[in-house]
Amino acid sequence: MAAGRPNSKRHMRDQMANTTSSGRSFACVLCFLLTLLSCNTNRRKVIGVVPKGTSHLFWVSVEAGAMAAGHALNVEVLWNGPATETEYSRQIQIVDSMIARHVDGLALAAQDHTALDASIDRAAREGIPVTVFDSGVDSTNYMTFVATNNYEAGQMAARKLAELLNGKGSIAMVLHVPGSFSTMERERGFEDTMAKEFRRIHIVQKQYGMSDRSKAMAAAENILTAHPDLDGIFASTEPSSVGTALALKSRGLAGKVKFVAFDAAEGMVQDLRGGTIDALIAQDPFRMGYEAVATLVDKLNGKSPPKRIDLSARVITRPDLDKPEIKELLNPDVKKYLN
Repeated sequence: MAAGRPNSKRHMRDQMANTTSSGRSFACVLCFLLTLLSCNTNRRKVIGVVPKGTSHLFWVSVEAGAMAAGHALNVEVLWNGPATETEYSRQIQIVDSMIARHVDGLALAAQDHTALDASIDRAAREGIPVTVFDSGVDSTNYMTFVATNNYEAGQMAARKLAELLNGKGSIAMVLHVPGSFSTMERERGFEDTMAKEFRRIHIVQKQYGMSDRSKAMAAAENILTAHPDLDGIFASTEPSSVGTALALKSRGLAGKVKFVAFDAAEGMVQDLRGGTIDALIAQDPFRMGYEAVATLVDKLNGKSPPKRIDLSARVITRPDLDKPEIKELLNPDVKKYLN
């Protein structure tokens, strides 16, 4: 019996050591889980933003607005898009990668009104709220649509060009790309208004610029060659407008053919001052980017954003360029929010 006591004591010490060790292990695991929970609770929400493209000034302004919202609302904005607005498979790939990453919210401007439907439906199944901006989609599984009222903007363009032509003449259109909902809507608004309100104005030709300034210039030159007595032109996007302005200047027709352009890149503003462009139909891309992110943050904070937010376009002519509100619209401080 005496010989067994030391073993018994040793056994008790071992049990106590094991118990202490187990307690420490449990405490470490508990501490790790609490730390992990705290990190997940405190981490900033991530909003993925996918534009149609990244190579035009319009999208730079949208990005600046999105980043401004991220800064103001304390969320991380993950911006990624294809270089050009005709890389359909690349845009799908980017959207799908953001869904796989399981961002907290997703804002996207679809290049084509059907191409991203499956991706939007997948995001909805995974509980990721989606805001569609700039251009509509066929899917109904999105939360909010933020865009310029493009049909109304097309009407504005038609009425301004008709005013410049005193209600009569032959005109042409340099379009964007097939399948882009936003530009199709503004082009439809333009054509419908010309047909209904200005019967003495005739659209003699339409060509696509394919979201490329060089191709738009070639399209405009083809139109000017086919119709040497053309009275006016409407171009429905920034690249189409820039290409058309280049064609008019190269043919010596700047100021002779009335020209209503859409969007407001810096070079286009200079062409308005110089007389190549007679009027701009300007959107507010900075606000569009801001609102797209803000709607998703509202949803994540338990609010219910509206199904649709319409942003009005503005007709800008040469005398308007010195107005403070027009200066602010045309020159958002993008450098403040973009590196």
